Amino acid sequence: MSNRIQSSTMAIANTFAFNGIEAVPVEVQVQIAPGAPGLVLVGLPDKAVGEARERVRAAFAAMGLSLPLKRVLINLKPADLLKEGSHFDLPLALGLLAAMDVLPRDEIAGYAALGELSLDGSLNPVAGILPAAIGASARDLGLICPASQGGEAAWAGRIEVLAPPDLLSLINHFRGTQVLTPPNTAGVADAVSCPDLSDVKGMETAKRALEIAAAGGHNLILIGPPGAGKSMLAARLPGLLPDLDPRSALEVSMIHSIAGLLDGGRLVMRPPFREPHHSASQAALSGGGHRARPGEVSLAHRGVLFLDELPEFPRQALESLRQPMESGRTTVSRAAAHITYPARFQLVAAMNPCRCGYLGQGGQECGRAPRCGEDYQNRVSGPVLDRIDLAVDILPATAAELAHAPPGEPSAVIAQRVVRARQIQADRYGADGPLCNAEADGKTIRLLPDAQKLLEQAMERLRLSPRGYTRTMRVGRTIADLAGADIVARVHIAEALAFRHRGPRSNTSR
Repeated sequence: MSNRIQSSTMAIANTFAFNGIEAVPVEVQVQIAPGAPGLVLVGLPDKAVGEARERVRAAFAAMGLSLPLKRVLINLKPADLLKEGSHFDLPLALGLLAAMDVLPRDEIAGYAALGELSLDGSLNPVAGILPAAIGASARDLGLICPASQGGEAAWAGRIEVLAPPDLLSLINHFRGTQVLTPPNTAGVADAVSCPDLSDVKGMETAKRALEIAAAGGHNLILIGPPGAGKSMLAARLPGLLPDLDPRSALEVSMIHSIAGLLDGGRLVMRPPFREPHHSASQAALSGGGHRARPGEVSLAHRGVLFLDELPEFPRQALESLRQPMESGRTTVSRAAAHITYPARFQLVAAMNPCRCGYLGQGGQECGRAPRCGEDYQNRVSGPVLDRIDLAVDILPATAAELAHAPPGEPSAVIAQRVVRARQIQADRYGADGPLCNAEADGKTIRLLPDAQKLLEQAMERLRLSPRGYTRTMRVGRTIADLAGADIVARVHIAEALAFRHRGPRSNTSR
């Protein structure tokens, strides 16, 4: 028995599995021992990981190597954690090379590795490099990743990053016949060009609501007939939002890295803007699928989720928004685990007042009015609407407005007011507090006595829920910040109440 143990060789490589955006350490244990030739992979691998055996064999053959004619056992520790994804190819190959004494075992054990192998031994990009690099840094490990993703890994800071283009280059580096240059950070993603609000004629109430929503991070719904400008207004909201702070930028970038959407490894500094089609499923919106990937609510984290034609979304998909709209996170439940992703997004929705779209438009409305409007708007449940802070009815601009209305304020001017209001909120709540009024605790909002009285009367007469009461206070606080007021006054609460959604109604106001 002792001779058999001594004749076996074992090496260790490190990598990560992912639970949401958390990088979970995985130890790849490779043992080569006497026995019938073959490679056995254990430790709960999924199909992509199981297929890594053939990619590793082909990559070795391309370099003139072959697996030893012995029993090769690879264990992925911890054994009860599901291992998913092709990024396990590289650590499997490194563990095998170390066990075969092609690479030094001690040095390989000092790195974590992620990468997909091509049949010729080249390394292909994989998802999750940024959170893996941060996880490796926390464990005092270096990171080995594909050359195209070295700049993404470099964002982790003080960490040694090796980014070879192929497996042979990595072997030569450890043997001292080639030197891999440390990669530089990939830079910041380019800001997407946004249309300007100065192009919008009229619609002053809607533009005011857009400014309030941007200043406080509030949810907004736009209701109006086809062609009224709902989507046009929503597309201009990102141009009013300030850049992400460093903490939010890193968090957003980690989510996009897990989803494989981090363009060139560049850090995301602008709030994301996501606009899924109304045919999107619940898994597409809230996350899930075979590998529990982040959904649109997480990809819109710290940014805007725009849902056009809101009632046309599947009812179940809309109901799945309720939890993340309150808690700022979404949980994907699976048989083996519960995976949580951040989902602190700003919802902007648009909808027609009825199925035909012309409720309240005189001769254009259908013969079922007003019943058709009630039926259509009731496709969005009360709990979802109760989580929306601002509601605006929109009518199309008249010919006179289109021809003679003066140009509106540029987005840059409004964005400056938004930045000032956000700075007031940052000073009020501190570094560890909420980032905007939409996340604030109602107990921290100070109201003048007459403002408090108006809000209490409105709660009774308008039958506001406790949630609606708190959200109205938050909107009032944002309006006061835009006005530079220290305490919320009656006029601020009155304007907030004017924007509160009150159920199905016809479009009669501009």
